[in-house]
Amino acid sequence: MERTLSIIKPDGVSRGLIGDVIKKIEGRGLKIVAMKMLHLTPAEARGFYAVHRERPFFEGLTTFMSSGPAVVMVLGGDNAIARWRELMGATDYRKAAEGTIRREFATDIEKNVVHGSDAPETAAFEIGYFFNRLEIFV
Repeated sequence: MERTLSIIKPDGVSRGLIGDVIKKIEGRGLKIVAMKMLHLTPAEARGFYAVHRERPFFEGLTTFMSSGPAVVMVLGGDNAIARWRELMGATDYRKAAEGTIRREFATDIEKNVVHGSDAPETAAFEIGYFFNRLEIFV
């Protein structure tokens, strides 16, 4: 079973979309094997997104991600990374396919409701950033 990290970002939480996103996840046959709500500090957001530190959007992204509570989850299933990324839709919600989370709920390219790991190595780092092995249930 492959695992990936999923985040319902502060905009999704503040807009009351947690249940809608979870329903879509479970409707696609992905299993939630860990979940918690947290409020990242700016330093924690910078650590999580450190790979983007040199990018022009880094400060805006980390400020946004530390602006309110988020829900972090570990999703499991066959091809979980690809399946979650397909369900999320394109980063730019205007280019996302019909039926995707971002197409349905996003309001901005940064405030696009969800995050997901893009590769097995990224997933391992991201999952480890938020969860220890005792918090993940198979």
